Amino acid sequence: MELQIFSGALNTSEIYHVWESRAIERNCGALSIFTGIVRGENNITHLSFDIYLPLLQSWFDTWQMKAKAQQTTIYMAHSSGDVEIGKSSYMCGLISKNRQSVLSLYDDFIEDFKANAPIWKYDVIDGKRIYALHRSHEIKGARLV
Repeated sequence: MELQIFSGALNTSEIYHVWESRAIERNCGALSIFTGIVRGENNITHLSFDIYLPLLQSWFDTWQMKAKAQQTTIYMAHSSGDVEIGKSSYMCGLISKNRQSVLSLYDDFIEDFKANAPIWKYDVIDGKRIYALHRSHEIKGARLV
């Protein structure tokens, strides 16, 4: 599966192994991985995430079509629920026969993810779940009423 949602922190070693195996099976020479790790700042004890999967899948499918046009496959894993400081909540992997197509998509995919993926982040401070508004972006086409 190219898009996976996990409850809690990601097992990055296991995910990497699966994606690396897929690259090897497909005789691909490029696998580029980005891993997001929860930082300890602003008195948070951990982060918490809510995901609306149908909208996320639609967003991801659009990127997958762009990638396939360049003979690249995108894999993405994200956490739902709570993730402790020092643990991973996000991974993406781009796989292709060569590095050029991977590198041409890599930064744009990650930046668009941060700006437009329908995943809501909360800081957990003193046991309270607080929406991380100051680190959030409005999703294109979404309007709160």
